[in-house]
Amino acid sequence: MLLRQLEYLSALSREGHFGRAAEVCHVSQPALSAGIRKLEAELGVQIVQRGQRFEGFTPEGKEVLQWAHRMLAEQGALRHTLASMRGGLAGVLRIGAVPTALTIASLLTAPLREKHERVRFSLESMSSREIVSRLNDFEIDAGMTYVDGEPLGKVRVVPLYRERYVFLTPLDGRFGGRDEIGWAEAALAPLCMLTPVMQNRRILDACFAEAGALVSPVVETDTVEAIYAHVTSMRLSSVIPHAWLHNYGVPDGTRVLPLPRPTGSCHVGLVLADRAPESMLARALVETAREVDLHGALDETLRRHLSPSA
Repeated sequence: MLLRQLEYLSALSREGHFGRAAEVCHVSQPALSAGIRKLEAELGVQIVQRGQRFEGFTPEGKEVLQWAHRMLAEQGALRHTLASMRGGLAGVLRIGAVPTALTIASLLTAPLREKHERVRFSLESMSSREIVSRLNDFEIDAGMTYVDGEPLGKVRVVPLYRERYVFLTPLDGRFGGRDEIGWAEAALAPLCMLTPVMQNRRILDACFAEAGALVSPVVETDTVEAIYAHVTSMRLSSVIPHAWLHNYGVPDGTRVLPLPRPTGSCHVGLVLADRAPESMLARALVETAREVDLHGALDETLRRHLSPSA
């Protein structure tokens, strides 16, 4: 069994198409197909369901694919370890983050890069469920997500900060002259919020429900950028995590008001696959997270943006 054949299999899983998988692997489609057939012959099982095009994996093929992900990940971890022993940590650190946490990922990646200048980063926005799935499939090295709400399965958790919420609203709007606001009142404003499939939105819906309120946003979106764009262009309001203020601040013509802290905790943290050996890149990320005071940095940003009387 050659690692190259496992790479073909992994690429086919990602691309879902023989031609695209071959292109990613820099081989011809016949060469990729031949490599996978050779792997099937060696293992004595059919791995790929074939028709006129790729139709998925057989049950045996799905099991082989899991092992392929694991073996390729361990090969990568070995290379990173040896590179670190030779002359410093190197490689690509793959991080998946929920959109609310992706906004502050640079607070970790920047200091890590300062210590290990040969490390590169791949950051993707994804749901909390996708993060856990892709950790288990060895497709990312670490995730940034909520760690005290929905079940995460067997993962290692490194807490980063507790999320706080503020009300972003037009200065000349109904609540622009206020120093604070409650959840029930905030529900009365024309709102722009994340979509209900996103965990942040489900958390906020629970906060509103605790106050006896139900929201019906004017605009729902799955990106932070779109929320800010619609707040300014349509003069809407929004409830946002304080972490967003680190990168996006408060747009001209708007202000933020503090909201009461919810009863439940909403912690964001790093999640890593609970397996050994641990990736050297993931270990470096954890070490950086323990050195950086994210909680303090975000609280200081929040204090700067709140009005003096708040």
